[in-house]
Amino acid sequence: MQKPLTVLDFEKSIEELDRNIAAYRTATSDRGQDYESVIGELETTRKRLLHEIYAHLTRWDQVLLARHPKRPYSLDYVRVMCEEFVELKGDRHIADDQAVVGGPARIDGRRVMLIGQQKGRDIKERALRNFGVAKPEGYRKALRLMKLAEKLHMPVVTLVDTSGADSNPESEERAISEAIAVNLMEMSALRTPIVCAVIGEGGSGGALGLAVADRVLMLEHAIYSVIAPEGCAAILNAFGRNPDRKNEAADALRVDAASALELGLIDEVLPEPLGAAHSDPESAAATVKLAILRNLDDLAKLSVDDLLERRYKKYRGMGIFDRTV
Repeated sequence: MQKPLTVLDFEKSIEELDRNIAAYRTATSDRGQDYESVIGELETTRKRLLHEIYAHLTRWDQVLLARHPKRPYSLDYVRVMCEEFVELKGDRHIADDQAVVGGPARIDGRRVMLIGQQKGRDIKERALRNFGVAKPEGYRKALRLMKLAEKLHMPVVTLVDTSGADSNPESEERAISEAIAVNLMEMSALRTPIVCAVIGEGGSGGALGLAVADRVLMLEHAIYSVIAPEGCAAILNAFGRNPDRKNEAADALRVDAASALELGLIDEVLPEPLGAAHSDPESAAATVKLAILRNLDDLAKLSVDDLLERRYKKYRGMGIFDRTV
């Protein structure tokens, strides 16, 4: 099996500089030689190069960053953001889906119901969690936790990171589409605040099943799309049904966070550390934490009826109808 890439093509020059800096630091430590001036020059070059690279990312580059194997996943954020987290398992119908993790948590002393999608780091964990691709049981578990949060007057926080929902025959037999549809319906009327953060891939209905929220936040290098660019290119005549034209499809889909904000699909873009979230996961988690708390504070000022009315208007107002088409 081919080993997944841990360094993207546009990161290779940075990786080489990192190796050189590490070598000079080792030489300084082991031999007592002074290479601080050389190290300083290399670090300046590294920072300048990072700025240049990240100022000219294509939308396909953003897709690769959102899928980066070193990018922090939901449980990485939980470890940094939460003082407490108690995972609750099972959908109370069939099974526990480990692609979805969730349970009551405390963020700076605030009680929340935290639900996220978890991809897995190594082959064993990826298989266990189905690469973060949830089955019907995952969405039903998430809804069970949301309804519990509503009962206990706890706000809901969701972390979205999935390429999509599971489409295997077994999931179809257990009504994956119905499970997602029920979540969309129930979340639209859930009588407690909901804040969603898209931290990696926001793939189609797999993302939407956790993303009907009062506030939708999105990390700078995350993506949000109705379909993966490769899938789009493979099925549309406009791209010759050629998955190799994924770059063009990514542009057409406008998968990046800036476009999602412009289109009114999200409420806020959260900045990532220079070099993206995988270069400094703790800083990225701190940014997400502060944004979640800030938005929860704003939502807490609203009555439940006002909250639901605003949520209704938010989603009814999405999209553009063009009579000329």
